[in-house]
Amino acid sequence: MLVYQEVPDAQGSGVLSIALIGPDEERRKAVAVALAGCPGVVVHEFGSYPADLDNLPPYLQENVDVVLVDLDSDPDYAFEVVDSISSNGIATVMVYSAQADLELAIRFMRAGAREFLTLPLAPADIVGALARVSVRRPEARPSKTASRKLFVFLGVKGGCGVTTIAANFAIALAQESENKTLLIDLGLPLGDVAINLGIDPQYSADHALQHASRLDANFLSSLLAKHSSGLYVLAAANEFSQNDPPHDAIDRLLAVARQKFDYVVVDAGSRLDLKETALFDESATVYLIAQVGISELRNANRLISQHFATRGHRLQVVLNRYLPHALLFDERHITKALTRPAQWRIPDDYATARRTQNTATPVMLGESPLSSAIRQMARTACGLPASEEKKKGFAFFR
Repeated sequence: MLVYQEVPDAQGSGVLSIALIGPDEERRKAVAVALAGCPGVVVHEFGSYPADLDNLPPYLQENVDVVLVDLDSDPDYAFEVVDSISSNGIATVMVYSAQADLELAIRFMRAGAREFLTLPLAPADIVGALARVSVRRPEARPSKTASRKLFVFLGVKGGCGVTTIAANFAIALAQESENKTLLIDLGLPLGDVAINLGIDPQYSADHALQHASRLDANFLSSLLAKHSSGLYVLAAANEFSQNDPPHDAIDRLLAVARQKFDYVVVDAGSRLDLKETALFDESATVYLIAQVGISELRNANRLISQHFATRGHRLQVVLNRYLPHALLFDERHITKALTRPAQWRIPDDYATARRTQNTATPVMLGESPLSSAIRQMARTACGLPASEEKKKGFAFFR
């Protein structure tokens, strides 16, 4: 468990407040000694990584200018720590390692680390790194804004309800966060996002992917439809695509989208063939949609074991059409089949789902157990506390 001592806020005082996170005491103490020789810094040591990356300790969110993280104790989890702190805009992140590894440095820089320090630390290196932090540091901590995040919805097989969940999650995300949100339908060759939302867009993802070489923010904006909820949509084409888009075209589309929007939600259908694209970048959160059936659980087991075993909290397992009293398996067997507990359970609300599909009215525009469950997913994704529905006792949430 992360243990910390609450101290006065150093913001605006001219003092640089540093949280030093290092499970290895010898390396952490070596860094602490190097920092002690730097004027104008206050260092607070943490002997373990944060246990819950979705709910970081208040101290890390409110009182810290710099978070300095040890990479060598657990590189994969350290990556998640760096990515979580960086994406939330909490503080400047620096990392340290005993390895002078260029690939490791690039990986963590992409996650948001601003400095990569190699042990043993030379005094000039740490002083220079802190000087650069001080130059970038604002006079006062800015108000917290949405970090730019990518959410990918993938089904373990066709017919699992990926589009319904992805489309309504995107609406809930736009409404709850009040930040710019884009939904991209990559359920090619034909996707149903537009039908689910009741819109008839003029352009589609095909237009973006076929002209990826000239795709920029302005071009992308011209292709988007806007739903009445405030959600922006890049729909799939109404006709079969003639060719699969090259991976670099998809990468370009996602890069431009993430520059322009706070949140990008992608309906990927069951297209695991896009595994090598930026769609499944380490920074993306993947929602794996399954139902409680032999075929679905078998597919989920293979996907998690072979492709997502090391993804940690960036993989969220969602059990759709969940009806506890009608299950053939108990929770223990489901967890064993999935190799991990499912984070979300969407209730089997057939009447609501059918009615909204027939009327092309999104579930999120009404109140139901289905909309409540999806809203909880969206609120958690954008860092908001549980809404009142959860407190009243719905049984389908995290």
